[in-house]
Amino acid sequence: MFYREAGQFKTTYSADMAIFPIRQDRVTLGALLAFAFIGVPLLSYFHVWPFGQDYLLRAILLPFLILALAAIGVNILVGYCGQISLGSGAFMAIGAYSAYKLGTGVHIPLAWLGFDISIPALPVLPSILLGGFMSALVGILFGVPSLRIKGLYLAVATLAAQFFFDWVFLRVPWFTNYAPSGSVNAPELNFVGWVVDTPIERYILCLIFVTVFALMAKNLVRGNIGRQWMAIRDMDIAAELMGIRPLYAKLTAFAVSSFIIGVSGALWAFVYLGSWEPLAFDINRSLQLLFMVIIGGLGSILGPFIGAAFILILPIMLNLVPSELGVPLSTETITHLEFIIFGSLICYLLIKEPHGFARLISLAKEKLRLWPFPY
Repeated sequence: MFYREAGQFKTTYSADMAIFPIRQDRVTLGALLAFAFIGVPLLSYFHVWPFGQDYLLRAILLPFLILALAAIGVNILVGYCGQISLGSGAFMAIGAYSAYKLGTGVHIPLAWLGFDISIPALPVLPSILLGGFMSALVGILFGVPSLRIKGLYLAVATLAAQFFFDWVFLRVPWFTNYAPSGSVNAPELNFVGWVVDTPIERYILCLIFVTVFALMAKNLVRGNIGRQWMAIRDMDIAAELMGIRPLYAKLTAFAVSSFIIGVSGALWAFVYLGSWEPLAFDINRSLQLLFMVIIGGLGSILGPFIGAAFILILPIMLNLVPSELGVPLSTETITHLEFIIFGSLICYLLIKEPHGFARLISLAKEKLRLWPFPY
């Protein structure tokens, strides 16, 4: 069926409900995906600066993709469903250690029953996905209090999950196969014969995961379940009077959010770090993800990418710009400047534009679409 665009509205329902209803968005997204999947590998292969450097892939693009994926999971819970969470780092750790145990084999001694339970090592891909599934189960468990508490009290409940799992993975040696200090090494990244070893291969692997899960999240939030989440976020009592079940809406938000965060935690451990310890998923990781969502934009799939880019690029700029100006800064000074800038920016956005940079970009696109007739 052919249709015409009338300003920002569509002349058919199916066109208006398309995942990317605006033509410019489809073209822009297609160009970005083509550059990410084809352009970056080609530029890296021909050693075109800066894509020919392993540093760009290992230290910038890999953490950007994985943290953006984790921030999408946080945004589903915080931005779309309105449930405050300070335990994202714990759910990343659950995904990482569950994937590790499944990827190296699970042995549960039950001597008091007269037998043991042994599960052979699983391939990497099922291990990562099942790690996300285990994170979703724990997310549902800790999402149950959201049925009775909200706001600051819910934040404290999720913070308790953060501290609890920090202690579990550090003090219970079974999760780390009895490795000292809780430090473990990821198994070989073998995906059905494709051994992921080089930085560009790791980048492509993470890009595939991020693309699939971002499209999945985009479809979810624009569908029936997404509208239920947003109704609960905006006014839960009115949503319940309309027939929306808070139990179903909140627990599905916790499950989907925790699943995505758990998969990102497994990728962070397996693909980016290679070896890790529980401190890699401490409270600082949870706060970092929350900052990404607030800065990038609450209730937006684009927001996590903007927030992840800002959080990763700012420390690099604080290192490079003063050095180029002949004023090198110490590591401690740069850390303090990061906190000052993050805090100031979050306060400004919460007051002036609670939906973050994603909303500012959306407003700019609307004005460009209507230019030169803005009224």
